[in-house]
Amino acid sequence: MFEKHAALFLYAVSPVHLGAGQAVGIIDNPIQRERHTGHPCFAGSGIKGAVRHGFTAIGGDEKLIDRLFGPDAGGNDLHAGAVSFGDAQLVALPVRSLKGGYVYATCPQALSRAQRLLGLIGIKVNWPTLAVMDEHCLLANPDLLSGDKLHLEAFEYRAKISPQDLPNLSTELAAKALPEGNAYAFFREKLKTDLVVLSDTDFAYFAQNAMLVEPHVRIDPDTGTASDGGLFYTENLPPESLLVVPLLVSQTRTGKQDSHEDAVSVMAKIKGVIDGKLLQIGGDATTGRGLVVAKVVEG
Repeated sequence: MFEKHAALFLYAVSPVHLGAGQAVGIIDNPIQRERHTGHPCFAGSGIKGAVRHGFTAIGGDEKLIDRLFGPDAGGNDLHAGAVSFGDAQLVALPVRSLKGGYVYATCPQALSRAQRLLGLIGIKVNWPTLAVMDEHCLLANPDLLSGDKLHLEAFEYRAKISPQDLPNLSTELAAKALPEGNAYAFFREKLKTDLVVLSDTDFAYFAQNAMLVEPHVRIDPDTGTASDGGLFYTENLPPESLLVVPLLVSQTRTGKQDSHEDAVSVMAKIKGVIDGKLLQIGGDATTGRGLVVAKVVEG
């Protein structure tokens, strides 16, 4: 039974490819998506594996790995780990804007799911209930508008200014989701001012079609040139995307009294290692993919 809970926000600072392992369309290597929403997601098992693999590289004690995450399969001293990561769900997505470069797009569905998750793990947020019609948007920054319209990619939305509700929500979200410090000051401020709420339908379009798709060529090791039929396409979650993950911990389960730690101690150790750190999640690590900044908010 998990005794301590926290929210783990993941902010992408590079393209992220957490692969789905199957392709049914023109993209050869698609990313993971939720079945019911189509939103990009990260499987909790992939997050846990990535954190475990890079634990010592980000400052963790190697002696804690088995205690926190469980030992490798096939050993003689098997036991459950004390740390669990749920699946990451999308909160906000960067979408190219005619003004301001890009906005952080979201929708009532994504915000409500994030609020529900935070509430379940004991983090109080007082976000207003927002409703947006298709082809409309809600925003706080009038500088993003051309007249009374907002232009995202090739689409035009009728805009409504929210002078209080949305700024209060975005300010609280920015404070929780991004680390402190000057390095993230620009992005905290932009998330506060440039969060745009689309309808669930309009946001789902961007969640499906506004990903970063890169062409790759498979090289023949003998000739050093492109292989025949070696062109393939890989999908990535774009930089500046924001997701949230439930982080759950229990007391250690080694069965050994000399290595026993309660849930409070386990949470302190995992938070002390990953909070504010750069993690590598998913594939294509050798080409700089999968870099996310972690922020832990305890319940």
